[in-house]
Amino acid sequence: MLTISSNKLYRPLQAVTGIVERRHTLPILSNVLWELNTNSLVLTATDMEIQVQVTIDITPSTTETSITLPARKLLDIIRTLQTDSVLTIGQKETSVKIETGNSKFNLQTLPAADYPRLADANKDKEIIFSLSQSELKEKLLQVHYSMATQDIRYYLNGLLIQKRGSTLEFVATDGHRLGYVSKPLQDSSPDTQFIVPRKAVQELIKLLEEGDSLVKIRKGETQVTFDLGSIELTTKLVEGTFPDYQRVIPKGYTKSFSISREELLHALQRAAVLANEKFRGVRWVLSDNLLRVACTNADQEEAEEELAIEYSYDPMDIGFNINYLIDVLNNTKVENINCAVADENSSMLITIPGNQSFKYVVMPMKI
Repeated sequence: MLTISSNKLYRPLQAVTGIVERRHTLPILSNVLWELNTNSLVLTATDMEIQVQVTIDITPSTTETSITLPARKLLDIIRTLQTDSVLTIGQKETSVKIETGNSKFNLQTLPAADYPRLADANKDKEIIFSLSQSELKEKLLQVHYSMATQDIRYYLNGLLIQKRGSTLEFVATDGHRLGYVSKPLQDSSPDTQFIVPRKAVQELIKLLEEGDSLVKIRKGETQVTFDLGSIELTTKLVEGTFPDYQRVIPKGYTKSFSISREELLHALQRAAVLANEKFRGVRWVLSDNLLRVACTNADQEEAEEELAIEYSYDPMDIGFNINYLIDVLNNTKVENINCAVADENSSMLITIPGNQSFKYVVMPMKI
């Protein structure tokens, strides 16, 4: 049926297997669909919400066939082989035989005709916008951690992508914090907005590579497709209306200070060792040119760090969830950040000095 090197097959198979759940009510969803054409091998996996499809160019073949194979078993087999192994893959009724060197494997198949697909409705849709893979990955990384996990407000369990005029915006919030980042877009396409589910965002980040190759985004009524060239990710969209995030982002805060991102991150990571495991609270005590961060736990243990800053406003003692602060510092790869506050009961705004495109809002908590 097919002869192919393990090198050529491993990464595409890894790309599609990422969305395959280990346990399914439908056994066929644990499989990957193989479609062998004259000049290409197309691998497809789906969980009924997301579909990932990879096209591999192959040596011209006279065989055209479609089968489904156990995704994770196949990936594990190829992972354990030497990187330059040549696989000979042959089909027998309800099984597939894989041979390489002295190794032989027989895998059970399920009919390709039974394999479910997301509708290819986006194939005929126009590209609503495109940007480089590295740019899209950078923007998603800057805000994805603010998505809710299993909120009953289902529209928070995803990431908003919105085009307004010549600006492309990415927003995520779980109700306790909000991440916002934007970039200018040089095109005249109509304004649009849609919410990409959490799992699709996480998979997309894994698939995107560094570089200038373009991602083309095509949107249907209920789905969106991210076309990365040889890889396509299609996902159902989250229904509902995203909150008015502009109202959440503070304006006019005057009490602010700049601090080294790494210095603050390391101080918080050390303090977090003794933070309360359930509430994860940290106190920020601001005084004249000094930031003191302190954590305590149920065993009355305490961690305290002092950081020199340029701050000459009223003293303040504010509580935050330490994980929310560590998240933003881990995902914002800059030298310094700017922190702005109003009072002890208001949110804090974190920005990047000289960069108005990124904003992170974190709500205070009582400690």
